[in-house]
Amino acid sequence: MGDRILKANNFMKTVRYFRKNGLRRTYYAARERIAQERDADYRYSEPSAETLAGQRASSAGNAVRFSVVVPAYETDEVFLREMLDSVCRQSYAGWELIVADASDSDTVERTVGQIAAERGDGRIRYFRLADNQGIAANTNAGIALATGDYIAFLDHDDLLAPDAFYRMAEAVRRARESGTIPAMLYSDEDKYDGSGHCYTAPHRKTEFNLDLLLSNNYICHFMAVESGLCRRLPLRRHFDGAQDYDLALRIAGKLYDEAPRQDMAAGIVHVPEILYHWRCHAGSTADNTASKTYAYEAGRAALADFCAARGWQVQVEHGLHLGFYEITYLPDVFAVRADVGIVGGRIWDQKKRICGGALKSDGSVMYEGLHREYSGGTSHRAAVQQDVAAADIRCVQVREELREEFMRITGLPYTERTVRCGSGRNARQVRVADVSGLACDEAGWRKLSLELGRAAARRGYRILWDPRIGIRADR
Repeated sequence: MGDRILKANNFMKTVRYFRKNGLRRTYYAARERIAQERDADYRYSEPSAETLAGQRASSAGNAVRFSVVVPAYETDEVFLREMLDSVCRQSYAGWELIVADASDSDTVERTVGQIAAERGDGRIRYFRLADNQGIAANTNAGIALATGDYIAFLDHDDLLAPDAFYRMAEAVRRARESGTIPAMLYSDEDKYDGSGHCYTAPHRKTEFNLDLLLSNNYICHFMAVESGLCRRLPLRRHFDGAQDYDLALRIAGKLYDEAPRQDMAAGIVHVPEILYHWRCHAGSTADNTASKTYAYEAGRAALADFCAARGWQVQVEHGLHLGFYEITYLPDVFAVRADVGIVGGRIWDQKKRICGGALKSDGSVMYEGLHREYSGGTSHRAAVQQDVAAADIRCVQVREELREEFMRITGLPYTERTVRCGSGRNARQVRVADVSGLACDEAGWRKLSLELGRAAARRGYRILWDPRIGIRADR
């Protein structure tokens, strides 16, 4: 049954993608998906009993308490029981679970309240809401009852890994020891097919990346927010469906406004562990992205609101994939954002394989070898704007305040040339730095690119990588 649902959903995804993006892009998207399925070898293994016992012993005292808010609505009994099981199995005891139930009736065989009460655990707090006012308002009702240091969010049909709270608490402890109090924490996640009892599609996330968040709600699950901040930023019902994205954007916006050119990773902490299992079934967005298409429009609206709140003149549009967005800065990013020092694009070889562009701090090329038409898997990270350590100097735009650094590093005056990016109706002319006076091998290009990236970082600038900009390596 689960396999049939998966195949039907994949077919409908392909049809919708074709209608939206045309034949060429659909061909490459399908080819990439087939390659992914062929190479898939992910297996989730939960911590051993010995590990979990050690976590229980080492977390005695529970210095950090978590309030987990679950908005429930006509919840499937099997899903509800499994969700409750996953919380009650936690190796870390410092939690409470608040179930805010907006179900329309009690006609199901066992009500949500009865099933919650069966646990006999005083940490589970059930509240029946007077009426269903939508997911944001229902969740806010649960938040109002929370007593923990951090408020976390769990969907009524999803599951937590047994060490979820322990890993989050450890991250808070380490941050406090370094003198910071995280505003928000988030973990990695995967998908769970209950019909086949298997885990798929691991989403291994990055440390906090502002421009990646402005492209997609990559934070998603499992997310926990400092309780005082969470109450000051209640979920907004006109962004229902993307209320968690709106909250993450507003938290990021608060930190950005306080220090726009600072690294925000101390305030928004990534916990690099699979701690959340997003259930796949016919009605869930985990496996059927069209089941809540309104949510993607709400996400676009939340992103537009973020930009408007900063006074940015932009166009915010849906990207190639549902839930992914593209920001176009007017007239250009340097005029709009004082925190961006360099904009970089992609470099590909004659076989249309990525060979340069976004660089990691060690000089390695992100997405190296990936076909330029591919998006980089289910996270589509190779196809969206994001902050990077350095950008390939063969395809960059440099802010005026950094052009002396460019001249010092390259020995060339900063001039620009026009290149054609994209094809067909998406083609456009883009100005990039002219480095035709340099003769380098790949190692040389990377060395110069890293030097420029480090110079920009020392002065507090972000380097924005935009995959819509790109050239072939031999141009």
